[in-house]
Amino acid sequence: MTCAGLAQAQLEDFQVMDNPATAEKPFEGTAELGYNKISGNSNSESLRAGADMTWFRAPWSYSLKLATKSASDNDETSAEEYLVAGRTRYNLSTDNYLFGLARWDKDRFSGYESQSTLAGGYGRQLLTGPPHSLTVEVGPGVRHDEYEEGGHDNVGLLYAGLDYDWQFSDTSKFSQSLATEASEENIIGRSETALTVAMNDTLALKISYEVEFNDSPPPGASSQTDTTTGVSLIYNM
Repeated sequence: MTCAGLAQAQLEDFQVMDNPATAEKPFEGTAELGYNKISGNSNSESLRAGADMTWFRAPWSYSLKLATKSASDNDETSAEEYLVAGRTRYNLSTDNYLFGLARWDKDRFSGYESQSTLAGGYGRQLLTGPPHSLTVEVGPGVRHDEYEEGGHDNVGLLYAGLDYDWQFSDTSKFSQSLATEASEENIIGRSETALTVAMNDTLALKISYEVEFNDSPPPGASSQTDTTTGVSLIYNM
């Protein structure tokens, strides 16, 4: 039993897709669930859940991702987010490809009612593991912003992403994902750092640290930077 192929794709939409040329089966899927509750001197709870499904039909691959996160402190909601995202990849060669992504995000404390993003461009597999895998993507896009206080905007943007995996043992993998949306309105950056440890052929434990940064958020936003530390159980379909 190894960690390779288990929880290979994370629940964040900016995680790049696996190479259809090296896919071992036509479908891969993961489901993630994490829950934490503290009671006593303080009362808080958090939940994160999602599903990630990928279909391979070389030279194409397609994915659909659903995710939600919520948290409360002393019965007051402190975080609430919903995400629906789809991706496609078309191999030009083993290491070069074209990609497209569509993303809808609703974050209650971001100052936006919702954000919808379309982007596409060129991707390059710089390292093919294991043990080390490194992929970069870049391309133009457009985003539709609906504001919590009313009104909306359509903005052009430049999308760039990086995805690194280090399979440092048969059952353990370190991963780092970065993505940026740069526009005239603002720069939005997202990062996920994760350690995934396989417990058996179908279950894995993931510890993750996520950061989302907006250098110019709407007035209703609670802050420029949101961070999430999570521990989740991942089931490989």
